[in-house]
Amino acid sequence: MKQHRDKFVALFLAVSALVAVAAFNASADTGRAQTSASNHAQASSGARPTVATRERRTAEAPAASKSAVFETAAAQNVTFKNQLNWVFGGKRQLGWYLYAPLINQLIDTDKDAASPEFAAALARWQTSQGAPASGVLDSETLYRMISVWQGARLKNKVYAQPDQLLVVPVSDFYDPARPDELRQVERATYAAYKRMVAAAIADPSLKLRADQSSGTLAPEEKFLKIISSFRSREYQEKLRKADPKAGSAGLAVNSPHFTGRALDIYVGGDPVETKDANRALQVSTPVYKWLVKNAARFGFRPYYYEPWHWEYVGQ
Repeated sequence: MKQHRDKFVALFLAVSALVAVAAFNASADTGRAQTSASNHAQASSGARPTVATRERRTAEAPAASKSAVFETAAAQNVTFKNQLNWVFGGKRQLGWYLYAPLINQLIDTDKDAASPEFAAALARWQTSQGAPASGVLDSETLYRMISVWQGARLKNKVYAQPDQLLVVPVSDFYDPARPDELRQVERATYAAYKRMVAAAIADPSLKLRADQSSGTLAPEEKFLKIISSFRSREYQEKLRKADPKAGSAGLAVNSPHFTGRALDIYVGGDPVETKDANRALQVSTPVYKWLVKNAARFGFRPYYYEPWHWEYVGQ
């Protein structure tokens, strides 16, 4: 009898163990199914696990931070564009609005200074110059830009010899009454000038009056005509004595015009008046903006302070 009871107990224990194992497996399967369903729901809804969410937020934070920085920089640029105090030629200057076309060309953007995109482009340029990428065009940044512009100007200021110069036609000059000795241009410079004028004539947006067959400006067209080219030392000194404004920011003692490779070109307004109001008019003309974008293709570099002054440095 005892033997039968022991067998019954053993059988009961075995069955209980099997039931326990089955229950455990069922519970594990249910947990996996719930986890899988939860992950599927997260994937479908765009949600991510906690760790992935932290990673995404970490990645997005710098972008959001930069956007805020450039918004702030844009507000400062709006102020500085017209009110920044700086000095040139011993004279106080106010704002950098007169140089906006040159600045946009330099930092490779067509965006307005009031935009965050302008600030972002400026920050990239500042980085390329090894400067803090603030996106703010303050006096330090402006002086860096001036250094770049000035550094690109004509460096070889050797006085032109007679055989290097040629007398160009009256039709190329703003003043048709200008005498022969004041219509001399260095040969390579003149050839580059004529190529540049032909390209400008071919641009319909400028609406230049021209003889399309010869690729020359019409007699009645003033834009892009030469105002002044080669000047002798004697003539330059005569101009200095006649100009009460001559100085470090005025007529140079060692002028690039001595080389025959500097051209004053008509871009609008009073041809060579440095008053801010006149220069503001000049830098807003389509012809000036075209020169800023295209003159370098023909070897010309600007003197930033005078919108009409361009120097041939070669290609």
